[in-house]
Amino acid sequence: MAVIKASEEDMKVLARLIRAEAEGEGVQGMLLAGNTMVNRVRANCLDFEDIRTVPQMAFQSPGGFEAVQKGYFYQRARDKEIRLARRLVNGERFQPAEFSLWFFRPEGSCPAQWWGQWNTGRYKLHCFYQPIHNDCPSVFGTF
Repeated sequence: MAVIKASEEDMKVLARLIRAEAEGEGVQGMLLAGNTMVNRVRANCLDFEDIRTVPQMAFQSPGGFEAVQKGYFYQRARDKEIRLARRLVNGERFQPAEFSLWFFRPEGSCPAQWWGQWNTGRYKLHCFYQPIHNDCPSVFGTF
């Protein structure tokens, strides 16, 4: 069951963004980054109140993804990443990004907080951050 609405073109956009943001981190890293992306469409809170579609999430400005702003995003969608995107749209979640709305790649260790949000863990080079439950209950909802 899909947790967000996503057409085939949306799947390709999501797949391209997953690849651009986390290809160097392997399948698990791409799934974690993708969790964050899907969560932003689901969230309806904080910086994501007006984000209801995959394209809105991918091209959000300000507050969007570096890959879109710096050009890494403009690679084609490959079958591998499209399959990962489908898994995420169908509700798969992975720790530490299960409820994350943000991730970034610091020079050193993960700060405990980033822009007031709490660190939930690190995978390879990316640190993941989720909101406090009361600030964004929709991201914690079950499917």
